[in-house]
Amino acid sequence: MDMPRAPRVRKMLSFSVMTPYYSEETVYSKNDLEVENEDGVSIIYYLQKIYPDEWNNFMERIECKKDSEVWERDDNILQLRHWASLRGQTLCRTVRGMMYYRRALKLQAFLDMANEKEILDGYKAVTVPSEEDKKSHRSLYASLEAVADMKFTYIATCQNYGNQKRSGDRRATDILNLMVNNPSLRVAFIDEVEEREGGKVQKVYYSVLVKAVDNHDQEIYRIKLPGPAKLGEGKPENQNHAIIFTRGEALQAIDMNQDNYLEEALKMRNLLEEFNEDHGVRRPTILGVREHIFTGSVSSLAWFMSNQETSFVTIGQRVLARPLKVRFHYGHPDVFDRIFHITRGGMSKASCGIHLSEDIFAGFNSTLRRGNITHHEYIQVGKGRDVGLNQISLFEAKVACGNGEQILSRDVYRLGHRYDFFRMLSFYFTTIGFYTSSMIVVLTSYAFLYGKLYLSLSGFEAAIVKFAKRKGEDTLMAAIASQSIVQIGLLTTLPMVMEIGLERGFRTALGDFIIMQLQLAPVFFTFSLGTKMHYFGRTLLHGGAKYRATGRGFVVRHEKFADNYRMYSRSHFVKGIELTILLICYMIYGAATPDSAAYALLSWSMWFLVCSWLFAPFLFNPSGFEWQKIVEDWDDWTKWISNRGGIGVPSNKSWESWWDEEQEHLQHTGIIGRICEILLSLRFFIYQYGIVYHLNVARGDKGIMVYALSWIVIVAVMVILKIVSLGRKRFSADFQLMFRLLKLFLFIGAVVCLALMFTLLSLTVGDIFASLLAFLPTAWAIIQIAQACRPLVKGIGMWGSVKALARGYEYLMAVVIFTPVAILAWFPFVSEFQTRLLFNQAFSRGLQIQRILAGGKKHKQS
Repeated sequence: MDMPRAPRVRKMLSFSVMTPYYSEETVYSKNDLEVENEDGVSIIYYLQKIYPDEWNNFMERIECKKDSEVWERDDNILQLRHWASLRGQTLCRTVRGMMYYRRALKLQAFLDMANEKEILDGYKAVTVPSEEDKKSHRSLYASLEAVADMKFTYIATCQNYGNQKRSGDRRATDILNLMVNNPSLRVAFIDEVEEREGGKVQKVYYSVLVKAVDNHDQEIYRIKLPGPAKLGEGKPENQNHAIIFTRGEALQAIDMNQDNYLEEALKMRNLLEEFNEDHGVRRPTILGVREHIFTGSVSSLAWFMSNQETSFVTIGQRVLARPLKVRFHYGHPDVFDRIFHITRGGMSKASCGIHLSEDIFAGFNSTLRRGNITHHEYIQVGKGRDVGLNQISLFEAKVACGNGEQILSRDVYRLGHRYDFFRMLSFYFTTIGFYTSSMIVVLTSYAFLYGKLYLSLSGFEAAIVKFAKRKGEDTLMAAIASQSIVQIGLLTTLPMVMEIGLERGFRTALGDFIIMQLQLAPVFFTFSLGTKMHYFGRTLLHGGAKYRATGRGFVVRHEKFADNYRMYSRSHFVKGIELTILLICYMIYGAATPDSAAYALLSWSMWFLVCSWLFAPFLFNPSGFEWQKIVEDWDDWTKWISNRGGIGVPSNKSWESWWDEEQEHLQHTGIIGRICEILLSLRFFIYQYGIVYHLNVARGDKGIMVYALSWIVIVAVMVILKIVSLGRKRFSADFQLMFRLLKLFLFIGAVVCLALMFTLLSLTVGDIFASLLAFLPTAWAIIQIAQACRPLVKGIGMWGSVKALARGYEYLMAVVIFTPVAILAWFPFVSEFQTRLLFNQAFSRGLQIQRILAGGKKHKQS
């Protein structure tokens, strides 16, 4: 926390702040605030409940006694829009926060330059002078403005501002109003103009800087670009085209969802002096700054993310910078040595795909070019984080994909080769090694369970247990009954507890830790582990990393099951069902667990993993266990999965379109990626190979013919699906009756076959359930291999059958996931408990009342 002495404002280093912006929310409109979701909850109602004291202060400030009076006057509506926007993650809030730098510099310059009389008159006499003070303080006021302009520049790089202005977008008007209200704000954007050159009309691109003059934007600079500026990743391209408009020795990178505080802005002079301080062999090139996460009070998930991010930007980066010396730039409010970076390739790398996590490459670039990155905690900047499960999962997916691409980059290769041994290990475990370790943890769990499955199905486990009992080998029995414990949720909270203990006392840290456990934080962190593993592994195998817009709104609406299914089907649901089948098979055929208590002790952590992956999207979804929502969600999901795809049909309207989109990475992967996908799918065949020998139909026969004959079931299913597919093409449009008769005959044939097997082959009901455990994984393996070999499968005309098989599998998987949720939704207290788990008590109570009002409105309308 040691802080250099601050120089006079005239002698301090000048700096610029740059904020990239695309089309996010600038200022909430009146309609945005008023519109209600299906629960009757609007943004303004939500803000009233989570900020009750601030709402009362606002009502007192505008002299309104009732909420309805706010909407009666235009000036009140404008103030209300800004009040709400300053509590969201909007550009308005970021601009307000960054402009505190200018206010702080003017105040500090006043203390430097004012004489004794002017100091006694006060700062307001200069900045907000009366008619009498205007003449006496005019020169000082002009000097303060000039010094602030020389030392501070703020540029919002609103890349799409030109197009928004031409199309009449409301956001362009809001950006212009921000420039009018903040005269020192500058906006940089890319202008696309059609010009005639050599008799041909062609599109020309300019990088333009504008400011506000007389309530209009006035052009300052226009620089012609050699070609389109949007060739690579969006955010780094946005930064790179505008960096030429910045001034001064330092440049602070600020995201669009950040904020600042006046008391922190007063310390900027001290921070900039760090460039002149002794920090070892090399002078600093990036000054790391800690963050204050201001979204922690919105919901329990936002609080989890707030604590996680706070521990990373404090105790995490503190250790990375010193003693490990492997801190990089992580998209946080770091201050760059502007001259150093613009002469060494800029502050952003923008190649499409590989530079998806563009921020950390700025740190790689700085370190490789003999730079030094430090970390300072005596100053902080506000930061907003994702507050809903879907937003958080998209962010985690983006970061995981970015780490997958980093493994393939030359920057990581060069750093790994040029670091000394200890810094190399630190670098590995604090970047890509974290994701590699997370993936290995989950793969180890899979290997453990598949090993248990093999031992139980092959009879080895029963033989070993029998041998150990006969010989009295307790250690052998203990080894066979070993368990795999996956408690990522508990380990992830440890850095948070340490940092809260350091800053606010260990009693507070212990209390927060207990509350987090009661609010099911381990479920959330275990679910996040699945997200990281899936997208990191997919990027390593197939590439295809892409930017995922998370959205920064308030999460007050219920996410439909169809949306959650599309997002989590491959990353969590499929893997959760696979682990469920593994655990059920081991429960049935395992010999090391003679009773249910022993089985529970052996597998409880794996069941926790399964439940987290399958049911966290319901648990952390507003109204996730409300019966009416459950019914509506199921109707919506069945419509979606039944809808036929086609050209131009989006993925959120049709299962077929989504399924094709979900397999897009396999169409662009290489031969090694396809081979790896096929090899990974082969594990599903072990179920059928092991279980068929335990069926009563097998009659104890252990020959290979039992396994070979079991494939008749798979072939029969594929033939039936092929007949149905052909029948749908030929009869479904014009001969509906024929098509229905065809399906009836197939159903009767299947029933007759089952009856014959019951009578002739001693088939039992238990065999049918065991067969499901055997053949469902085989069907999924066939689907996965067919997707990896799509051209070949289409060539032999079996793609329609594979698609029908996949649709049936998805339907069955949704039923398995949805049934426990529907059962819990029968009990009203479950929904109430979930609401109180997600939100604070005041909002929970208000949400219940508002639901009743919304229900009354619907009843009245019907």
